[in-house]
Amino acid sequence: MTAPLLEIKNLKKYYPVKKTRSGEKTVVKAVDDINLTVNQGEIIGLVGESGCGKSTLGKTILKLHSVTDGQILFHGEDITSYNENQMRPLREKMQIIFQDPYASLNPKKRVAQAVMAPLNVSGKYSQKEKEEKVEVEAIMQEVGLGEKFLDKYPHEMSGGQRQRVVIARALINDPELVICDEPVSALDVSVRSQVLNLLKDLQKDRNLTYLFISHDLSVVEYLCDKVAVMYLGRIMELADKRELYENPLHPYTQALLSAIPVPDIHAKKEEIILQGEVPSPMDPPKGCLFCTRCPHASDRCRREAPELKTVECAGGGTHQAACFLCEGREE
Repeated sequence: MTAPLLEIKNLKKYYPVKKTRSGEKTVVKAVDDINLTVNQGEIIGLVGESGCGKSTLGKTILKLHSVTDGQILFHGEDITSYNENQMRPLREKMQIIFQDPYASLNPKKRVAQAVMAPLNVSGKYSQKEKEEKVEVEAIMQEVGLGEKFLDKYPHEMSGGQRQRVVIARALINDPELVICDEPVSALDVSVRSQVLNLLKDLQKDRNLTYLFISHDLSVVEYLCDKVAVMYLGRIMELADKRELYENPLHPYTQALLSAIPVPDIHAKKEEIILQGEVPSPMDPPKGCLFCTRCPHASDRCRREAPELKTVECAGGGTHQAACFLCEGREE
């Protein structure tokens, strides 16, 4: 049996901090005990409110942040303790597309230099400028930009064009895994659909695997195969896209889905309004992390933390939820 492309086992990323008034030392649990399996060619959506740890999880997987505890396996190989020199050959196979294309491009470098940079870092075509140029022109055509953009600077292009350049730079070394960190949230609404369609086409043509981080649940529904819902550094629910959108089990997922705007402003839709604020990651609730805002919270929820368990689902697919309300539905 072929091993999954990526396996995350009990992954943790904590940041030590000091409370200034008392001088007491504590930690921020940005990513706390995450388990996730990603198969080749899948698109996994990662959703949740700001500060829930989505981007930190993506960057920790790529070893841009050090790992506090747990394991990261890529093609079955444990890369958790790899140093920068050991990671360098893997960088070709693991890439990231950042949220703000202008911030992720060097304003002093032309597009050709930016897209060519990964080839130079990896040592490909270092002495063969013609081959480098052919490779760059080919990937630029693939993302919908012609040769005329090669000599432009980032400030001479629109947001959508800059993001296409960033996508070209991420794909020029033919990676297998791409972390998409809210790649369309900084773009105009009219441009988002074009970039999303481009990402979808590239995924099919190149058999890419995406971990797609987003706040926009409509975008995730359109693009992704599975969806993981995060809250305060933990996964609350994980399921196939259709099953999660049609039959959400966790109260937090239900609240998120109820907030999706509908095209018809006159259509009646029940919206679940969450009370209170997101707890501080330095002082999370002792039991279920969502108990302070959950309308169904019980005394048990305030005492114990539910585990992410597989439960029965109407469609027969895989569905996991970390909620005591689902205990009677466990497989």
